[in-house]
Amino acid sequence: MSTDTKLETAADESESLVSVGVVGGGFIGQTVGDQFRELDDARVEAIADIDSKTLQAAGNELGVSEQARYEDYEVMLESEDLDAILIGTPHTLHYEQILTAMEHDLHILCDKPLTANLNHARDLVERDTTRDEVLMVGYQRHLYQAFVETRDILKNEGRIPRWITAEISQDWVDRFEDAWRMNPNLSGGGYLYDTGSHILDSILWSTGLTPTAVSAEMDFVDDEQRVDGQSHVTIRFEEGTTATIVCSGETPCMREHIHIWDEEGAIYLESQDWEPNKLTKIDSTSGEYAPHLDRGNPPNKAEAFVRSIRNGKNPPATALDGLRVTAVTEAAYESARQNSEFVAIDPNDVALE
Repeated sequence: MSTDTKLETAADESESLVSVGVVGGGFIGQTVGDQFRELDDARVEAIADIDSKTLQAAGNELGVSEQARYEDYEVMLESEDLDAILIGTPHTLHYEQILTAMEHDLHILCDKPLTANLNHARDLVERDTTRDEVLMVGYQRHLYQAFVETRDILKNEGRIPRWITAEISQDWVDRFEDAWRMNPNLSGGGYLYDTGSHILDSILWSTGLTPTAVSAEMDFVDDEQRVDGQSHVTIRFEEGTTATIVCSGETPCMREHIHIWDEEGAIYLESQDWEPNKLTKIDSTSGEYAPHLDRGNPPNKAEAFVRSIRNGKNPPATALDGLRVTAVTEAAYESARQNSEFVAIDPNDVALE
């Protein structure tokens, strides 16, 4: 959409509260839904979930009236006068739910990944370019100060990463043994498509690099080789960079490490127990320091989403960001099932312009 059109839309909505409907009353629906409740210029008006117990629990948590609780999200969209929806459902449901929301001309905040299907992701990016409304993907690391600073350092100083190593781990397999995440018809895959999606996105977004091919090895926890518990992914980039990424869903606790090396030194991004990442810069003499990150109070996902609606600018994580992650993820699964051969990525799926 044009900037002028976005600004006109934002001006029309600047005087009113943003009315939000929540699709999916689980963890994302409740936590991000609570973020909307804390805003002065937004309200959670309705909620939908197919499970009656989850629906009631989430409805109570978010203060939604009994009359605005639905077991069918399409009925909710037909019945309620909404401006936006939050989608916090299993991955393979996102595409149809986004399409339905688009048909109602709604702003959309969708949890990651955007989709678990490459053609669906391509379609959503194309549709998004013709709309006035916001489509934001829930990659919260785009809001973390450490990643924003890393992105700025690399861009402003003209630094091109040469070697990237990354790791993300947690007790995912045991924790979600009986959950929808272990059902590939709902999850689209395993640990790489779930938590691993964050680390792929973090690397792609903060560096701005263009992936060209992916190789992967995976330890699958199902006989059909659709749900990975661990993965080892290698990404080759057009700029000559190589990234090695290890994702393990079979560790006793959560840790995240991203190390970005170039000719001048490195940037380390570290996190534990889901806290925002810390940034350490390493120079060519092996000296290291943690720069002061003074960017004020960064917004949460709900704040950033509403801000994009108000100011008519692109959200922190766009549909294109979602497509780039899906392209790399799908190539990784294809490679793992083909004895780790490198799988090429269509450059049209990952081009930033």
